[in-house]
Amino acid sequence: MPAMAVGRRARGVAGAALLALALAAGSSRAAEGDWGDCFGPDFERRVTGCSRLIGRSDLTPEERGFAHANRALAHAMHGHHALALADYDAALAITPDFPVALNNRAWTLFRAGRPEAGRGDVERALVLDPLNPHALDTRAHIRQALGDAAGAMADYRLAMRMGGERLVALYQCGLQAARLYEGEIDGVVSVALRRALEVCVETAGCDPLPADEECRNATS
Repeated sequence: MPAMAVGRRARGVAGAALLALALAAGSSRAAEGDWGDCFGPDFERRVTGCSRLIGRSDLTPEERGFAHANRALAHAMHGHHALALADYDAALAITPDFPVALNNRAWTLFRAGRPEAGRGDVERALVLDPLNPHALDTRAHIRQALGDAAGAMADYRLAMRMGGERLVALYQCGLQAARLYEGEIDGVVSVALRRALEVCVETAGCDPLPADEECRNATS
């Protein structure tokens, strides 16, 4: 699960996290002009806004890394995996210990059909931020894709514990769409939800995360 966005797949996070990182790096301009576009909710404007930022000469290295990472996220949300990976590579060349970019690169590799290639990134992200629910979800998906059902279930359970009601509700809605769960979408972990998740983990091609449009109302 990529941190900091809700895109074509429902991911349960707002763009505020990366914006906060930019502010922490000392940017007082993060809500204005190019910064506003780069860290705003419109993915197309993110690409153009971040591209303008990257072309500027007055950014700190950290700010340039954040701009690359956020443009990568926008590319990934449009399914442009190669462009996204190039930007994540650029961001991580500047700031190697950037857990959000590490997790998001791992997720992009997973979505591009290369789960094994993303394993090292997500493991490093979890060393840096051990209880991050988005990274736990990413590792769960990678483990599931690689046939490690027990490891995937352990990560999904911990992701639900750390991600709270919002993430639980996303799994409930996704598993309901997969016709594996018939309970309420209430953000409460139940025996029925755990059983549905176990079936999903053992089923090829099953993803407990739903398409965004399927759960927009249920989880808002």
